[in-house]
Amino acid sequence: MSKRAAEDHEDGGVPLKGGERPEDAHLEDDEVGEFEDEFEDEYESEDEIIEAGVDGRPDAEREEEERAAMDVDQQTFIVGRHKLEPGQTLAPDPSTYEMLHALSTPWPCLSFDIIKDNLGNDRKTFPATMYAVAGTQADSKREKENQLMVMKFSGLSRMEREQDEEDSSDDEDEDADPILESKSIPLTSTTNRIRAYQLPASDSSRPPTTLTASMTEAGQVLIHDITPHLTSFDIPGTIITPQQNKPLSTLRMHKSEGYAVDWSPLVTTGKLVTGDNDGSIYVTTRTAGEGWTTDSRPFTGHTGSVEELQWSPSERNVFASASSDGTIKVWDVRSKSRTAALTVQVSNTDVNVMSWSRQTTHLLASGADDGVWAVWDLRQWKPNTSSSTPAKPTPVASFDFHKEQITSVEWHPTDDSIVAVAAGDNTLTLWDLAVELDDEESKDTGGVSGVPPQLLFVHYMEHVKECHWHPQIPGCVVGTGDTFNVFKTISV
Repeated sequence: MSKRAAEDHEDGGVPLKGGERPEDAHLEDDEVGEFEDEFEDEYESEDEIIEAGVDGRPDAEREEEERAAMDVDQQTFIVGRHKLEPGQTLAPDPSTYEMLHALSTPWPCLSFDIIKDNLGNDRKTFPATMYAVAGTQADSKREKENQLMVMKFSGLSRMEREQDEEDSSDDEDEDADPILESKSIPLTSTTNRIRAYQLPASDSSRPPTTLTASMTEAGQVLIHDITPHLTSFDIPGTIITPQQNKPLSTLRMHKSEGYAVDWSPLVTTGKLVTGDNDGSIYVTTRTAGEGWTTDSRPFTGHTGSVEELQWSPSERNVFASASSDGTIKVWDVRSKSRTAALTVQVSNTDVNVMSWSRQTTHLLASGADDGVWAVWDLRQWKPNTSSSTPAKPTPVASFDFHKEQITSVEWHPTDDSIVAVAAGDNTLTLWDLAVELDDEESKDTGGVSGVPPQLLFVHYMEHVKECHWHPQIPGCVVGTGDTFNVFKTISV
């Protein structure tokens, strides 16, 4: 998984790969900031689903001409496949979104995670509120400005519709401005990957303990307790002490930096698996005394860097790893040999990301450097044999729609046919694997040539690196890139 280059513009350095870095908007630890919500009033931003059309002036005659010629002038614009003609500009279709917001942070974030809250499940009311944690990638000359950001997004209103204006009420909450509140934990290194985990609360009157594990560019794994920071958003006057900003533990077993980290969803006391660029994988467990112990013997076998790790959602001793050697391996922590039980060649390029379905646990999705993402049935994978050549099973589904590396893939938390995919072509796409069209039906869909019928939605977003579904707000997707985007579509 490649990092974005980060050099200071003022010093004449190279900007972020393919784009500009957001202006420094440093927030103090307790500062409340507003969203840079470029979608709220105007729909001419690049960070959204887009269509190509003739640029029109806002006079009534021109607007009438545009409406009359809409079936001619407007067409679906596919990033990386279509080019704008002279005089054409990109404009979004706001009617396809139920919610759409964007916000900037002091520095871009390579990774983030959504924090489950006590506001209820299956939330469909607006304005929405959510909590998240992220790690920054500061300029290489200003590494001491890196931070772990604990965030609260509130006032996330839904898109305004014509019928909304007709039925408009004086409900101030519905028209509330989006707000970003942030608590910062100082770091001295870029966060390559961050994941959060909540320990079950022993007392129902108290919030669960929320832990984060950060894989840093310095090769360390930092474990923080961010419970006080989350509490401070909703209890005025809460003070975060310097001691509460310090990590509970700093793990130094890795000899190189890494991007792979995951908490076990089935070990309620806290269990962590981490991997590095040397191909080593370590398992760390929280002890009864609230300390942390790491197995001295790593799991080895990959000939390239470990790019992604995920625990099985159904087997507490099993995890999977994806590597730049093009393979995915499945491991059992009880193995005395520390070798993989299954090894499958899923790509001829780096396998950057993967996602294990929580609903149908024999399904695994992978994303590779060649832009292909695929779905695999683990029941078809055979145990390793004495042969040194990895097995090459056939995927259940495979898509080469994206023309740049896949940077994130995640199954919908409650629907085993819906998948979100982010890629280096600046798009975040939503897919429905349940859609199956034969040749005759495909001719009648009116779709764009070369676009799979399973593709539900394309959201344009500069340098998108990671995406997650919100587990408590159905259909809500959050992505990180040059900015954070929070959106919910009409189609999901």
